[in-house]
Amino acid sequence: MAAIELNTKCSIHIRCNSLPSAPHPIVSQFEEHLDRLKSSEEALSSSTISHKLSALQDLHDCTDKLLQLSCAKQALARDHCNELLEGSLMLLDIFSIAKDILLQSKESLMELESFVRRRRGGEIAFTVEVGKYLASRKKVKKATQKSLRNLKATKNEFSKADKETFSLIGILKEAEAITVSSSQSLLMFISDPNGQSRQSKFLIISKLMQPKRVACNSEKSDINEFGKVDATLNSLISHKSSPVENFRKDMENLEMCIQDLEDRIESLSRQLIRTRVSLLNIINN
Repeated sequence: MAAIELNTKCSIHIRCNSLPSAPHPIVSQFEEHLDRLKSSEEALSSSTISHKLSALQDLHDCTDKLLQLSCAKQALARDHCNELLEGSLMLLDIFSIAKDILLQSKESLMELESFVRRRRGGEIAFTVEVGKYLASRKKVKKATQKSLRNLKATKNEFSKADKETFSLIGILKEAEAITVSSSQSLLMFISDPNGQSRQSKFLIISKLMQPKRVACNSEKSDINEFGKVDATLNSLISHKSSPVENFRKDMENLEMCIQDLEDRIESLSRQLIRTRVSLLNIINN
């Protein structure tokens, strides 16, 4: 990405062949956050997703600081601000959908946990409760897949954007694009717990060529907290050996995972709202 600097006249522009003499600290921070997100791991693990959400909050906090600079306010035309406002609303909608999906997942999980703690109704009742949870998971996957299709169309629009666009609006739109990409990873984490949609053909073939025990261990390590609960439930209702104690631990891990994601998305959403307010202030002033 082309580096950006603030010169003595406090204007923001794309670096030419010569290196900038004194890039503004906020611009440097912005670029560092952006580069960190670009180079972050692609694995769909809870720690990776949590890290992405935290890094996004840092990025948008830096975006808001950038918008507070007087030179940035002067550089952004009303049309640019309106375009960024549309983008901020889109991002808020995306994470609102993610919050709703996580809330639905948590409510279904808590109902199942409550039933397991009571230990009433016997095997038939347990099978019914498991069926309710798996039906809820099916709805969640359907909703996330719909959102992912919409995000794919959004990413295609970003790829068609004019590469020579004004530098400040350009880097802010780049931050918007990396946020969309990260939200896609979040939704895939929820709906595709085995990470199958991100596996390459080569990886699948290599697993088939591994010894059976090694392949099974590798496959198990690919499953995230959502997938572990799904797999254990399917194992329990099909009368395969899966200790209830392990199942409770899996449920606890999933509950903590969902809570962590909810907290991070809530913090990120508040930051996106603050940035939106800053854009509105630029327009009004």
